[in-house]
Amino acid sequence: MEAVITTPDVLKAFKQTRAQTEFLCETLETEDFVVQPIVDVSPIKWHLGHTTWFFENFVLTPNSKDYQPFHPKFNYLFNSYYVNAGERWTRANRGQLTRPTVKEIFRYREYVEEYMVSFMEKNQISSELLKVIELGINHEQQHQELFLYDIKRILGDNPLNPVFRPSKETADVPPSKKWLSVEEGIYSIGHEGDRFHFDNEKGKHQVFLHEYEIASGLVTNAEFMEFMDDGGYESFQYWLHEAWDWVNTENVKHPRYWAMEEEEWWHYTLGGYEKVNPNDPVSHISYYEADAFARWKKCRLPTEQEWEVACKKFSPEISNSSNFVESKFFKPVQSEDYGFYGNLWEWTSSPYVAYPYFEIADGALGEYNGKFMVNQMVLRGGSFGTPRNHIRATYRNFFHPHLRWLFSGIRLAKHTNE
Repeated sequence: MEAVITTPDVLKAFKQTRAQTEFLCETLETEDFVVQPIVDVSPIKWHLGHTTWFFENFVLTPNSKDYQPFHPKFNYLFNSYYVNAGERWTRANRGQLTRPTVKEIFRYREYVEEYMVSFMEKNQISSELLKVIELGINHEQQHQELFLYDIKRILGDNPLNPVFRPSKETADVPPSKKWLSVEEGIYSIGHEGDRFHFDNEKGKHQVFLHEYEIASGLVTNAEFMEFMDDGGYESFQYWLHEAWDWVNTENVKHPRYWAMEEEEWWHYTLGGYEKVNPNDPVSHISYYEADAFARWKKCRLPTEQEWEVACKKFSPEISNSSNFVESKFFKPVQSEDYGFYGNLWEWTSSPYVAYPYFEIADGALGEYNGKFMVNQMVLRGGSFGTPRNHIRATYRNFFHPHLRWLFSGIRLAKHTNE
């Protein structure tokens, strides 16, 4: 039976999502909104403008006769990569712009939100347009997580170690892990049904998997310290050739944000500068590091198909204890379940490629995912920065293998009897 989406439900989700973005901004100072330390990090004010532009460009401008764009140049400034939507300001130069000001961008958000609410309240919205608005909501949720990656990168390199939000206390109990077995067989992969999903999750198809085992939890800081103490970063045999070049060129010796002080490891978190808790999941790990660690452990990373099957088998529902952005920990914590959802995105060994039934939509929205299916690796499961209602077992995230400013971690797998 086809899932019916209604205007009141979409309007409610729109208001909640926009309010969450405002909540994330509450602790920031004006200066925090404008910095762009590297090309991968966008200024926070750009995220606010871009997510607003999405609704203006794809919903209001083509569908609301009385709508006038807030500013004639904002399409140029806040279009990210949609070639069909026109020319774009260079991504690497987003931090060069002191104007528009932060205040003006918040006025832009307010302007577009008022029109969006009025448009949805006063008009009969087609199911096709409701799906575009749903996509815009999920797009903003993605940028809420990118917002957290970026503000951590912006604040994390500041010697003052600014606090984004104070850390909440968590239980400190050594994790108990085991191997979970999955039988050989043919399994269904991919999204089925009409509930919201991204185009790269379509469609349901079958895969054959050999019997395998997957870890019941994420690799911890203590485990990764053992890899470091054993010379993991100095031993070429654990590293892919390209990865070994990266380690040496970038002089990588430890996870992102870590520092040794008086023979103890510390790291920057969104709650400030803290001692590394050995029992917490290790985070900010590149694919290169995840793969090297797995080889050192005489294991491997799961394929995305193995990850999805295991998730559906051992965590068919999202646990109430899963660590999402609503938990407000703003860091990875020990999980009370198998932790397939939340905490950290988990690297898989699968390249980001199209599923058998993948189709590219017409127009600019067809550029959402398909054009990035090259030289990237798939991650699964969500993180502590992901909204709870944004994730599902079929969700396919993807990043280049050298990146580690994202909230990423490691779950191991192995062939049975290894």
